[in-house]
Amino acid sequence: MSATGSVEELGAQSARARAMALLRVRSRAAALAVLPAAVAAVLLVAGAQGRADGPLWAAVIWLVTGCAVVVLLLAAAVAVALARARPAVSPTVPLTEEAAPGLYRLVRELAGRLGVPAPSAVALTPDCDSWLEDRTHPAARQRPGAGPAGGSPGRAQDAPVLVIGSPFLWWMRVAELRAVLAPVVAGTGPSAQPEIAAARRFVRGLDAAVGDASAAGRGTVRRIPARFVGRIAGMLLRGCREHAAEMERCVATAASARAQEVDYGLRIVAQEQVGLAYAGWDRLLTRVALPAWRMGRWPSRLDAGVVSALTELSRRDRLADGFVSRLGERPACDLIEDPGAADEAASLLAARLFHGGPARSGPGWAPVDWQQYPDEVVDRKWRTEAARLHRVLDAMGVAASVSVGAPGTSAADGGGHTLARVIDHLAAPGGKAEELAAGLGAAVARDEAEDAPPPRPAPAGDLADPLELWGAVPQPLFPLQAPRTGTELLADHVVAMVCCAAVDTAGAAPGLDWLDGPALLVGGGRASDVGGPVLSLVEDGDAEPLRSWLSALGVRTDRPVRLS
Repeated sequence: MSATGSVEELGAQSARARAMALLRVRSRAAALAVLPAAVAAVLLVAGAQGRADGPLWAAVIWLVTGCAVVVLLLAAAVAVALARARPAVSPTVPLTEEAAPGLYRLVRELAGRLGVPAPSAVALTPDCDSWLEDRTHPAARQRPGAGPAGGSPGRAQDAPVLVIGSPFLWWMRVAELRAVLAPVVAGTGPSAQPEIAAARRFVRGLDAAVGDASAAGRGTVRRIPARFVGRIAGMLLRGCREHAAEMERCVATAASARAQEVDYGLRIVAQEQVGLAYAGWDRLLTRVALPAWRMGRWPSRLDAGVVSALTELSRRDRLADGFVSRLGERPACDLIEDPGAADEAASLLAARLFHGGPARSGPGWAPVDWQQYPDEVVDRKWRTEAARLHRVLDAMGVAASVSVGAPGTSAADGGGHTLARVIDHLAAPGGKAEELAAGLGAAVARDEAEDAPPPRPAPAGDLADPLELWGAVPQPLFPLQAPRTGTELLADHVVAMVCCAAVDTAGAAPGLDWLDGPALLVGGGRASDVGGPVLSLVEDGDAEPLRSWLSALGVRTDRPVRLS
């Protein structure tokens, strides 16, 4: 036997041993539940044979029998609650075989080469990861029309679903995707083992019961039994934690050893692309997509944006040289019939996961193309924040221009909406930057509450809401960034005001930088970073670095800017 085969066999045996340990925990819990009934049965037989006569024995028999009945009823209630508990399902975009025949064919051929069952279906997730997910629970059954990737229909329903990170399809080539998916698809082999499958269902049931017990929105009558079931499930889950973790580790070891027979050399190279795709995806979400989401727009081609971002990275970074040469090969997204529709669905799901929002577009929640991004997002963002900054200054009673205007003169007529007003206020002794930052924080919270789109019912049928299990409230499940501090909020608004002044008085234009997001373009090129001079003004009250930066670009600070 080869070294690879021995590692695979050892991992499979260890996984089965851990699965049996998990099933023994379930068996012990069941034995503990029937123990009072067994004692009651023994006492009843002894009483019937005359070996437990007398009023004392009669009282003991009735007491034990009553306790046995209560324990059995509670155990049955717990068993029913565990069976009916709805396991958590990862929010994904389903891909039917009709929508991605090439991808299903690749997965089917890969499973055949590995000698394992093919996954029951394929789904996309807006993340740089891939995994197998068990959806055999009735509540998590695949949607109608999502046929199996291979095998008979009966057995295919029991196979896990292959979840693929959507950025991989756009950045990776077909051969690279096959190499990366090999160890993932190889995991369907251990998943078909009866012991491992039963142990996983047991653990998922316990986890679902604990989650149901902590769910809000229940009355007292339902909350008390749910908490009791959750307490029992939590105790069992803590007893299973070590065995479950070791079982999954052994399953991964066995799957990795089996996958070494398929494209092992290419997989080493493809892993570099996995790390690169993750870096580009993270940068795209935090720097490019997040400003659009905050403006009520969601970029509809995020996966295509990853390619542009990583191409820009290879242009700037010599360490990334050679990555762009791969783009001449066939991309993995060609395995999908309509890549644009899949990209749009994954982009909307990403917006809802990382920012929050309804399931469908509306007046305050609309898609935006990359060509429209500078005008629809960047310019609107700058002017909205500049308008908010001046509204807060108006509320504070700040003069139109502290250095020139008369004291108490407001900018209500629009003539005082100048950059000089902001600079003079922050540069003046006792400029009250903290008060301005606090006012901006309150204004931002108020605007977000007013502009928050209400929950909309998801379309029924095959396009069911992938976030249905997580509730209808459009809140982010995985926020990308922590709330901004007062200084960061004030600096962002001052930068927006500076950019508005540059656009209106110096011929600059809003633009998109694939790695840094909104950018100010001057003469067709990106202007130097204004963040440092603005921070000197906000934190230290020193306006000279900013004034020098503005003078170099020919920006007029005394001219009113156009606000939203």
